[in-house]
Amino acid sequence: MKIIYDDKFLKNFLNIWDFIALDSKVNANRFKKELKQQIENLPLFPYKFRQSIYFEEKNIRDLIFKGYTIPYKIEEERIIILGIKKYTQDF
Repeated sequence: MKIIYDDKFLKNFLNIWDFIALDSKVNANRFKKELKQQIENLPLFPYKFRQSIYFEEKNIRDLIFKGYTIPYKIEEERIIILGIKKYTQDF
């Protein structure tokens, strides 16, 4: 399966990385590396994470990583990373 990053995810991720980097670029890069590893493992078990609480579709799941929610959509040949946001009940 191919992994596609939506523009919304990329924009929000860069904002989060910049915020973490204000304190420590080492921590920001570690966060990026660990998140990338989690995302790259999604094709192995795409339904591993819960159905999204923000969307009605069964094929949209929520990867929870260090207090952030990363919703992603599972399609036949690809996984689309939709966004990233600090975990809350509202998305």
